[in-house]
Amino acid sequence: MPAGSGGGARRPALQPSLKGRALRLLGQREHSRRELERKLRDHESEPGALQQVLDELQAQGYLSEQRVAESLVHRRADQLGAARLRQELQDKGLARELIEQTLAGLQDSELQRARAVWARRYGAAPADAKERARQARFLQARGFAPEVIRRVLAAAGSDEE
Repeated sequence: MPAGSGGGARRPALQPSLKGRALRLLGQREHSRRELERKLRDHESEPGALQQVLDELQAQGYLSEQRVAESLVHRRADQLGAARLRQELQDKGLARELIEQTLAGLQDSELQRARAVWARRYGAAPADAKERARQARFLQARGFAPEVIRRVLAAAGSDEE
């Protein structure tokens, strides 16, 4: 028996196909087309193969930008303001119209959500200007608008009096 052809020889492990990798990623959570392109680019063996797979997944309904937007807003809206959500949706490569349409429903709850985020983190009115600035920066980093932040902190100050 020639060397290397015996029962002890190991076959190379089969690598999952691009479609298999994409489906595995989509099984974990919704991904945008841009995200899948970025994650799968290094696994593409032939030029154009990745685009073909993504087109096929989109045609079959496995890849949906609308579901990506709805999923992100559903998961993150209770933690973030509209500006930060907008940025995360843009980072995923979603269309501007889809982003605006998705965020339109959140305008009415922005103040309520900011109050809830502030209450979870602080729950007490700022004692001085330095603390007020710190709390305002926290809410700003979460993507809440300056007017919303002002109203949250003003309401917190009036509770104390």
